[in-house]
Amino acid sequence: MSDWLVLAIAMAAACAVVLTITLFSNRRLAPDDDPSDTPDVIEYMTMMVGVVYAIVLGLAIAGVWEGRGAAQGDVRQEAQALHEIDRRVQVYPAEVRDRTRADVEAYASYVVHTEWSHMAEHGELTAESGQKLEKIRRDVTDYHPQNDFETQAYQPLIDQVGAVDDARTGRAEGAAATMPGVVWFGLIVGALVTVGMIFTLQIRRTWRELLLAGLFSALIAFLLFLIWDFDAPFGRGISATAAPFLDLFPGIG
Repeated sequence: MSDWLVLAIAMAAACAVVLTITLFSNRRLAPDDDPSDTPDVIEYMTMMVGVVYAIVLGLAIAGVWEGRGAAQGDVRQEAQALHEIDRRVQVYPAEVRDRTRADVEAYASYVVHTEWSHMAEHGELTAESGQKLEKIRRDVTDYHPQNDFETQAYQPLIDQVGAVDDARTGRAEGAAATMPGVVWFGLIVGALVTVGMIFTLQIRRTWRELLLAGLFSALIAFLLFLIWDFDAPFGRGISATAAPFLDLFPGIG
């Protein structure tokens, strides 16, 4: 099922529940009910609940968005380090150079075409990509430089392999959802309380009040959807992309 279809269903369901409860609750009101008879403390509590929940939502959205940005940054760093290895190995003999470049391209192709979907489904990396990276490491470290020019390129190549490994580790940490279950519990309960406070103000069945109640509940559903979508940087609709790999290694596309 599409993520956007899930969003549409969630927003429609939130609106439908709120409007249904409103309509049924108003049928049970006494004829002499006065909607203006709402204690001031209830209005104050409703306002404070809304403000506190808005702050919590904002922090949650900022947190998962930052996590998505960090995940995309790890992908960019990994691709750039691989590209540097591919370029810097130019000074090595043809046999070593060609073998290293082939292994670099094989690693990049595997990440884009195989490991990416595995991350989306399982929230973790594969052992095979680690093996391919180790092969690149051996290509670089097992060669003994034959002259000063090759010696000068040796250490930078080692550093770039380390950078790839470091970025891959960061990508592994960002592959799974980062929001703890207790935070989701608080967000969902807070949404129920915030929307439920509408009924303490004795909402009526005028079209304006019903419209505002529906839009408010749909907004809460939309914001919760954003948090859920951003919480898996590699697995959902608005996710990090493999564009840096494809840009630097167009042959793997």
